[in-house]
Amino acid sequence: MKKALEHLRVLDLSRIFAGPWSTQNLADLGAHVIKVERPGRGDDTRAWGPPFLKDSAGEPTTDSSYFMAVNRGKQSITVDIATPEGQEIIKSLAKTVDIVVENYKVGTLKRYGLDYESLSQINPALVYCSITGFGQTGPYAELPGYDFVFQGMGGLMSLTGKPDSEPGGEPMKFGLAISDLTTGMYATIAILAAIEHRHLSGQGQHIDMSLLDCSVSLTSYMSMNYFLSGKVPQRMGNVHTNIVPYQVFRCKEGNIILAVGNDTQFRDLCTALGMPELATDDRFARSFDRVKNRETLIALLEAPIMNRTMMEWVDIFEKNNVPCGPIYSLDQVFEDKQVKQREMKISLPHDVGVDVPTVASPIRMSQTPVSLEKSAPILGHHTQAILQEELGLTHEQIEGLKARGII
Repeated sequence: MKKALEHLRVLDLSRIFAGPWSTQNLADLGAHVIKVERPGRGDDTRAWGPPFLKDSAGEPTTDSSYFMAVNRGKQSITVDIATPEGQEIIKSLAKTVDIVVENYKVGTLKRYGLDYESLSQINPALVYCSITGFGQTGPYAELPGYDFVFQGMGGLMSLTGKPDSEPGGEPMKFGLAISDLTTGMYATIAILAAIEHRHLSGQGQHIDMSLLDCSVSLTSYMSMNYFLSGKVPQRMGNVHTNIVPYQVFRCKEGNIILAVGNDTQFRDLCTALGMPELATDDRFARSFDRVKNRETLIALLEAPIMNRTMMEWVDIFEKNNVPCGPIYSLDQVFEDKQVKQREMKISLPHDVGVDVPTVASPIRMSQTPVSLEKSAPILGHHTQAILQEELGLTHEQIEGLKARGII
């Protein structure tokens, strides 16, 4: 079947995580993505292991699981963009693509003549997405930054973790690079919006994505709570500021999440626990009453929940229409019947001769389904083919570039 973005070509000058996550989304949807890497070293994350991919003989390669997670479906070429010859290669490719994604420090690509202003002169329809820590403007624009920093600066860590008053209470980062992931997703949305604008106007444009901006955007309703009340939200661990009970409970074995969002669901919870009287208790009958009497209610719920295992409660609560969920470790995630049925773990062929397990794209489309065909590329695996077939370089020219270390 036709792929949604198979008509689009992407020049991926990004590395590490946020940029590659965005371009992998585009590749999953069918775009032709050419990833440009440094000769000899490649993307920094190739070395961010262990674990490393093993070849058909069981020997470790130089490609980490981290790199494999965000670069599937792409073609890899190696070009030294700090050289005039390398810059000419990138400019030639920029003439042939629809989208450029880069995450260099502000000003770096301008020195090489590879910034938006330069490339848009040779391709006015180009959609050019810059991903940086602080954006292209502002007092911090030229500073570098990493996901962890933006989780702190964006306010996310001030909302994550136990309160200072509890054992182990301190600001806590998310278990994944959430600022990078979010910025990559926002970048994907922005790129596709710019492509639609180009479809209508014929004009390309520059997209300015900031990890700090995207981290701040994630605070969403917590920032609204602050704006409307004037009170700075505090860390509350696994509980919800506005809804009770909406938190983690310990079971005889494992832990369960209860997400009781309205009074009807609370009555169903009380019935499931064999405590129907709580639903008519004036302290708990209405949502705002439960918030006001949070500590008293939670203490009453904790004891009966400790009498059964996590999966026993999941079965009971689901039968009683109580929103809940188990807290899985990753091995349990991929054994869950729903996750299996949705095929969220798949294997893709890799050029070292093995099939590589990977987390599938969650996108489901009826007419242009996602088509995942290849794992992440070997460093520079497609350099010769692209230079020869797409740019028309001769064998002698390519060998000359190799000899000078430009590719």
